[in-house]
Amino acid sequence: MINITLKDGSVRSYEAPVSAADLCKDLSMGLYRAACAAKIDGQGADLRTMLDHDCTVEIMTFDSPEGKHAYWHTSAHIMAQAVQHLFPEARFAIGPAIENGFYYDVDLPRPLTPEDLSKIEAEMKKIVKADMPLERFELAPEEASALMAEKQQDYKLELIAEHAGKGEAISFYKQGDYVDLCAGPHLMKTGQVKAFKLTNCTGAYWRGDSSKQMLQRIYGISFPKAADLEAYLAAREEALKRDHNKLGRELEYFTTVETLGQGLPVLLPKGARVIQVLQRWVEDTEQKAGYLLTKTPLMAKREFFKISGHWDHYLDGMFVIGDPYDESKECFALRPMTCPFQYQVYLNRQRSYRDLPMRLGETSTLFRNEDSGEMHGLIRVRQFTISEGHNVVRPDQLEEEFKACLDLAKYFLGTVGMLEDCTFRFSQWDPANTSKYEGTPEQWEEAQRVMKQILDDLDVKYDVGIGEAAFYGPKLDIQYHNVFGKEDTIVTIQIDMLLAERFGMYYIDENGEKALPYILHRTSLGCYERTLAYLIEKYAGALPTWMAPEQVRFLPVTDRAADYCAEKARALESMGFRVEVDYRNEKIGKKIREAQIDKIPYMLIVGDRDMENGTVSPRHRAEGDLGAMSFDEFAALLKDVVDSKAKK
Repeated sequence: MINITLKDGSVRSYEAPVSAADLCKDLSMGLYRAACAAKIDGQGADLRTMLDHDCTVEIMTFDSPEGKHAYWHTSAHIMAQAVQHLFPEARFAIGPAIENGFYYDVDLPRPLTPEDLSKIEAEMKKIVKADMPLERFELAPEEASALMAEKQQDYKLELIAEHAGKGEAISFYKQGDYVDLCAGPHLMKTGQVKAFKLTNCTGAYWRGDSSKQMLQRIYGISFPKAADLEAYLAAREEALKRDHNKLGRELEYFTTVETLGQGLPVLLPKGARVIQVLQRWVEDTEQKAGYLLTKTPLMAKREFFKISGHWDHYLDGMFVIGDPYDESKECFALRPMTCPFQYQVYLNRQRSYRDLPMRLGETSTLFRNEDSGEMHGLIRVRQFTISEGHNVVRPDQLEEEFKACLDLAKYFLGTVGMLEDCTFRFSQWDPANTSKYEGTPEQWEEAQRVMKQILDDLDVKYDVGIGEAAFYGPKLDIQYHNVFGKEDTIVTIQIDMLLAERFGMYYIDENGEKALPYILHRTSLGCYERTLAYLIEKYAGALPTWMAPEQVRFLPVTDRAADYCAEKARALESMGFRVEVDYRNEKIGKKIREAQIDKIPYMLIVGDRDMENGTVSPRHRAEGDLGAMSFDEFAALLKDVVDSKAKK
């Protein structure tokens, strides 16, 4: 895709390849008559000569994020036009390109059915075949409002009102009989969208606010080639089979109860056991790395959160007990993070430079008031448990401790098999929106300079996320890409140069002077509930043996073998393994099939010959029959698999 950025900031996109002649012809038309080129990377001198020198031509392919954005944004407009043709009374909210495709939120008189989606797709094909140009135009705010009022587009009117005060012109895109409030960018013509599919339709509140209108969110995906679409749909079908929200319930890892509330899952014995295994492993490993275990309160008074800054910057995300605005009465809030609580351990007595670094770790239960529309299985919840910690360090220790935190996180993620699906993001503040943050621009520039130096020294390859920093400092976010390709933060390491002073966390340096430390906010494996969800999806429910809730299941072939199985099961349990016996009077074939469905790593099939010989006949869920072996041989095999934390 060739993306052309014009002087007025608008963007035009072409599907590559495009000839210099066609490019110049399009750029010389209408709005773009006086807006042509200054810098044309990757093109020959002939193109440089033929174009003006007042715009930038930037070459992008569909493989680039910008290219996908333009392609999918145009697809969203094609879908919206199709909806308008089929439902003239439709009122449109927003329709962006997203990480994997596009969607449009629409207010319709009735819920859409699968048959409706098929009809919308058929109408989209007509719009693509018509090869309509997408034409950009601008209106003054008053004219923009009049246009949308005429079309009875209430949601667009609300968006226009938010921008009207800026005194800027409002941009629109038109294709045939469809006009949309939009900043772009887009393809030149609808015919450039080659292959598409509408994938889902869900409910979504306007602005994500449950007090506002429920809209219908129609999702879709599109590609330049039909083969790419087919490959995507096949991968998506596989991802749906692995979806933890479906598979995790079927395998009885967790459930949700409507009367309990959204975002408050109940971990069933299997899920609780996996999280217990992970938690013990993390705590033991952190202890060996010099972390001091803490246990702090789940709530605190309003005044405590005012000191930390959470009251000013995070109040909407907190569960408050009492009236937050009545200063005459005591008011508490459940903690959304552990940092200010763990600081009190440091503050328990005066600290010397010799006490640092101080590494504090805690398995923390946290509470965040997420929007109801954001709830999803175990990934987005309102109460969760996290491997959280804070390292209080001298400035000269900062880089070494940061590296140790990163190495620890990479060890945990690598061991569970998730690191290969991770990328790194250097999350920075947004200097255009300083009200979101504590501190001065100078403090932020210094913090980000220090963090960049550390990341570069450690040769960390990262993307930059403007506006993704915590309110008190920049951070390195380890981003996990799940089976659907969606990206979430799984682990974070943050540099905090501000909160130590707020809490008076001084230490006495080698000269006997008071000095302020840096604080590293860090996690090891992140949120346990979210990690469990990702593990269920990654392994399609067949968790590695070392973390599986049930590692071995004895399958007696006859009732005569039941006592023998019970005896051997107790022996394995005494060694620390998680074992069950299937005592049911069922055929052995059915027992094996059900153990396979339950994703049990090892099935021990025991018949009369095993009882006579003192053996077991293990069967692995993936490797099949392993052949008869002595009980001690199997116990040694199992111990080796578990101790090595093998991914099988």
